[in-house]
Amino acid sequence: MGEDGRREVEEAWYYISTSTAELREITKMERIGPHSHIQGLGLDDRLEPRSNSQGMVGQGKARKAAGMVLKMVQEGKIAGRAILFAGPPSTGKTAIALGMAQTLGQDVPFTIIAASEVFSLSMSKTEALTQALRRSIGVRIKEETEVIEGEVVEIQIDRSLTGATKTGKLTIKTTDMETVYDLGTKMIDSLSKEKVLAGDVIAIDKTSGKVTKLGRSFARSRDYDAMGADTRFVQCPEGEVQKRKEVVHTVSLHEIDVINSRTQGFLALFAGDTGEIKPELRNQIDTKVAEWREEGKAEIIPGVLFIDEVHMLDIECFSFLNRALEKELAPLVIMATNRGMSRVRGTKYTSPHGLPEDLLDRILIVSTKEYSPSELEQIVLIRAQEEDAQLGEDTLQTLASVARESNLRYALNLISTANMISKRRKSEKIEVADVKRAYEYFLDLTRSQEWLKGQAGKMIFEEGQQQSDDRMDQS
Repeated sequence: MGEDGRREVEEAWYYISTSTAELREITKMERIGPHSHIQGLGLDDRLEPRSNSQGMVGQGKARKAAGMVLKMVQEGKIAGRAILFAGPPSTGKTAIALGMAQTLGQDVPFTIIAASEVFSLSMSKTEALTQALRRSIGVRIKEETEVIEGEVVEIQIDRSLTGATKTGKLTIKTTDMETVYDLGTKMIDSLSKEKVLAGDVIAIDKTSGKVTKLGRSFARSRDYDAMGADTRFVQCPEGEVQKRKEVVHTVSLHEIDVINSRTQGFLALFAGDTGEIKPELRNQIDTKVAEWREEGKAEIIPGVLFIDEVHMLDIECFSFLNRALEKELAPLVIMATNRGMSRVRGTKYTSPHGLPEDLLDRILIVSTKEYSPSELEQIVLIRAQEEDAQLGEDTLQTLASVARESNLRYALNLISTANMISKRRKSEKIEVADVKRAYEYFLDLTRSQEWLKGQAGKMIFEEGQQQSDDRMDQS
């Protein structure tokens, strides 16, 4: 892959981490999603589940099992294994997966896909799964770099008469020494972009020329200075101005694949058009990463791949997963399904959870159960707080009873609709009457089925569907 390829990997890491963090902050500010209240698994230091913590309620055994798995992932003791979360709909399988992602943090890769995505992409099924698997394996690259770090004493910039060329001098100091550097046009532009002034503490990466403003020196702070609320004051650095530092970058194997398979390098990551990647290239990258590991320049971080609605995969995908889990570079694969005895897609055979038995033999199965009435009330209350909706005295019990009689997702959807109805009548709280009106406007599954029975023979395609069912029964 070479030094150029490695530099592209490091540049890509910088752009990827920056854009992802910004995107996450924007999403968090502007949108309330179905699982935006999930902040973690809600476990204590002994991995014991709390009854109501970090947005998680109930499912104690499943959360504890997930916490045990996460502990092993963080210690690097588990990879190439598979775990299945199985349970009825609306029992928190996806919520547990998102809680695991929150607990792992930024450094450990966590990829979430729906099984149906594999069939909707413009590439083969095995390539889509391969990319998802390699996206879940991180490479932590270590390198030593020369860094100039200190407090800016003076910046002097001289422009030519035409203004085309710029030269300058930068005086920078630590508590032990002071040095003057000659500046070129590129470095002057970098300092201007960061708005570096005398008194700022900065760090300059000599390899890339990147300028980072660490803060404002305490020695330059005055009571009468007008400073913004986000201004940081730091101590003047000690020691030499120029020093060697170890820098750590974390990228996924898939990002390295894309960078080295496209002429535009890391820009292909933002275009989204990754396409199929040749196996020969992946083998070369794996060989290079293995060399870096031996030299101590990099280490592998096995992450987590979560496949939701895994029963939607077909027998070819399951066979591929069986083989992929045995490879040296394999993440932990967590799957979720709400199916019982079901037909394995692509075959005529039925199997538990819609997964072939040879795959079920090698996975650990964690079951989730339906929530109790008190747990349903807690979940409804958490979602109401997340949506800034205030509930009346009996409204919480009403929504919890709807969740018991219908399903939890329907009851949670009624919160936002009932909240809008209450605002229309200029009320600060959602009353039972608002919930009843929303209940009349929007049907749940049971009432929709009853309505369809009353419309028998009137709906389009019913007759054609009946004829096709008859033909299937005859065959």
